[in-house]
Amino acid sequence: MAAFLLGAVLLIVQPQIVPSRPAINSNAETSSQSVQRELLKKTSQKNDFKENIHSNGSCQQLPQTIIIGVRKGGTRALLEMLSLHPDIAAAESEVHFFDWEDHYRNGLQWYINQMPFSYPHQITVEKTPAYFTSPKVPERVYNMNQSMRLLLILRDPSERVLSDYTQVFYNHMQKHKPYPSIEQFLIKNGELNVDYKAINRSLYYIHMQNWLKYFPLDHIHIVDGDKLIKDPFPEIEKVERFLKLSPQINASNFYFNKTKGFYCLRDSGRERCLHESKGRAHPQVDTRLLEKLQEYFHEPNKKFFELVGRTFDWH
Repeated sequence: MAAFLLGAVLLIVQPQIVPSRPAINSNAETSSQSVQRELLKKTSQKNDFKENIHSNGSCQQLPQTIIIGVRKGGTRALLEMLSLHPDIAAAESEVHFFDWEDHYRNGLQWYINQMPFSYPHQITVEKTPAYFTSPKVPERVYNMNQSMRLLLILRDPSERVLSDYTQVFYNHMQKHKPYPSIEQFLIKNGELNVDYKAINRSLYYIHMQNWLKYFPLDHIHIVDGDKLIKDPFPEIEKVERFLKLSPQINASNFYFNKTKGFYCLRDSGRERCLHESKGRAHPQVDTRLLEKLQEYFHEPNKKFFELVGRTFDWH
């Protein structure tokens, strides 16, 4: 009877907005947890919500921050670097909740079950690069939490296209399957093939317009992926400020690995680098074709700069 009365009250009371960080409350469930309970009641077809609470006081909760993309922009590097902060609890795998219909139909209970256990003072983060370019995702995220803090990491669009191709190429090679050269994708009837999916993913302004229909610009922090590769610490500092985290990550957490050719991480005396699949050499592309690709992105890049009120050092 008590559970029934509580459910009735929660249905009447207007739910609070999920805060950018969970509130700390040692005597009762946090405001973040109560909001999650309300969201689950509204979206789940079942009323058998089971809170996954660990004996140490941690629990699985909806993310307060999502890394929404972009594919091959450096999302894994960003997540690994952000995980150096003690107040961050990151989901290990890409969840694909908002963009895969089979996952989305499972409801928020399923989504929570994919999250790591975290303490009330921690921010839960998940990253799925496909979110940025998926048309349905912005509205779905908004319906879950209007105050969500979003992280978007972008690279030079031309470089991103080459990285996109490189990933698919190596995936085929590992399976001993042939794969066409990049020129066969970039050129069609003697002209640049603007229908190539990798090119469409790099038209940032189109996808950004969709997100800005639901979230104000100050809820979306854009990380410069090119700068993150060359000098990660200043970019991570900006992310800390955006998420209102105490400054815990410092320059000594990063060191340049000459063998791999990119920065690796140092955490509590332990050193670790990203997977060997990261930092692969791009295919050699004819200079004229590369210039044509860069020229194609000139106007779309300009539109994006105007949209976000910021410029990037892209070709």
